[in-house]
Amino acid sequence: MGQYYQSEYGIYLHMPWCASRCPYCAFYKEVDPSPNFSRWVEGIQRDFEHWRSKFPGRVHSIYFGGGTPSLAPVEIISSVLNTIPRDAETEITVETNPGTIGPQKLRQLCDIGINRLSLGIQTTIPHHARPLGRGHTVRQARDLLVSMAGLPLRSWSADLIFALPNQTLAELEHDIEVLLAAEAPHVSLYGLTIEEGTAFAEHAAKGLLVLPDDEQWARLYTYIQKTLTEAGLLQYEVSNFARPGHRSRHNHAIWRGGHYMGLGPSAHGFAPNGVRWVNPADINKWWSAPPPSGETVTPHEAAIDYLLSSVRHTDGCDLKYLSHSTGMRPHRHTIEQLIAAGLITHENHHLKLTATSFSLADGVTRKLCNSLERIPTKNDLDPIVSA
Repeated sequence: MGQYYQSEYGIYLHMPWCASRCPYCAFYKEVDPSPNFSRWVEGIQRDFEHWRSKFPGRVHSIYFGGGTPSLAPVEIISSVLNTIPRDAETEITVETNPGTIGPQKLRQLCDIGINRLSLGIQTTIPHHARPLGRGHTVRQARDLLVSMAGLPLRSWSADLIFALPNQTLAELEHDIEVLLAAEAPHVSLYGLTIEEGTAFAEHAAKGLLVLPDDEQWARLYTYIQKTLTEAGLLQYEVSNFARPGHRSRHNHAIWRGGHYMGLGPSAHGFAPNGVRWVNPADINKWWSAPPPSGETVTPHEAAIDYLLSSVRHTDGCDLKYLSHSTGMRPHRHTIEQLIAAGLITHENHHLKLTATSFSLADGVTRKLCNSLERIPTKNDLDPIVSA
């Protein structure tokens, strides 16, 4: 894996604290009015020192995710950055929620080297924002978008959630118009899903939450693709659109099989030697336990991992690389069926979603994963499929 980033890697840092708990979110988080940020930094530094020898090469990206990293004092983020070797080209992203940061703190983040922000806007419609449990007002979301103008950033991104309960196409149009008016260079749009263990899962089980049907979902997604593409934001992954030069370097690398060091509670990591690990999803257990030793995945697991990330990307799955690195490949018959159905194409050893099948990416990926087979001999490593 990681054929595109052999000498580079990304670092993901999970800061779990949030001002409130969104009912749809399944990520590990803690609601604590007095987070122990200093101890979190100590844990991050401990984990980094443990893993750094396993990651030769330069750091191409650093990503502060959560949780709500913008809750942390600038000094906390700065102290972490002082631990990590980086250069002028390293992309450094901080996830930021409206209502947790103002113009002065935004400038201070830029001053310490942050060159990319990811804004958790989610919606600009008040009657949708309230059920989502967002800890900010629509006005604060708009103010944060306005604050992006003039900041010395390399790029920034805004997140939206669509396919909300009872959401109309006109409401989605309004959300996107707000982002386009702010000249967002990168937009991520995620269809609302019901995650196990969340408050929304409980509501759905009681029939209190009804999401758009498949036809409405597809209508909304098609509108997103068409509108953003016409506005100059080109799709490069199922949920991500960017103007030229503004793709997320961190996520782009992961979708292409790159390696990443996961630091902080619940963070995942993937080392160049093939070892994967996941930290405890409990901050006290993470603080008290030594970093996990990780495990080397089987060829079949490695093939699934690669398909799960690469099929979502516009570059697609490199069949030749998949075969050589794992000794596995999807069954020819399955590939031919998906091509005949107009769901994928085969170009220069790459399987790619067609322009109209991005909304069906999960189903396509599932079929490819379920059909994985071991390649009988080394002489059969190159799965040639007729387009």
